[in-house]
Amino acid sequence: MKVLSLLARFCAILAGVLLTVITIITCVSLIGRNTIGTTLVGDYELTAVTAGAAVALFMPWCQLKRENIIVDFFTAKVSSGGVAMLDRLGALLLGLLMFALAWRTAIGGMSAYASQTTTMMLGFPEWITYAFMVPPFVLTGFIALYQVFFGNFSEQGQ
Repeated sequence: MKVLSLLARFCAILAGVLLTVITIITCVSLIGRNTIGTTLVGDYELTAVTAGAAVALFMPWCQLKRENIIVDFFTAKVSSGGVAMLDRLGALLLGLLMFALAWRTAIGGMSAYASQTTTMMLGFPEWITYAFMVPPFVLTGFIALYQVFFGNFSEQGQ
């Protein structure tokens, strides 16, 4: 679990760095637009591709900490053992979904690479965003499966 935790932490830090950089770019663009009438070309495109990658990069840490949104309305009166079983089932379904998402994202990335799809203004290759998304999806899947077989779901969070 230590390796999964380190990888998840790395992904979250990378996502934070990406969002910080894109926030700075957006601020510079807005300040330029409102003061000297000049903006950074493609700032919207960079925001879009970076945000997609950042969301994927935050997912492993979120799953590791079990901080996904949980609607406990239906389980308020269920025993702790029942809730643990449902949490394991949810983790299993999430893990399988993450592997399927990684597979389809990889296919999309290979298609974008083969067709050399780029963003309109900057010509940024779209496959790069897909490439950044696949590893965290796979990592999230492994974390979820680890939690299914070895995780303790009797307490929320860690």
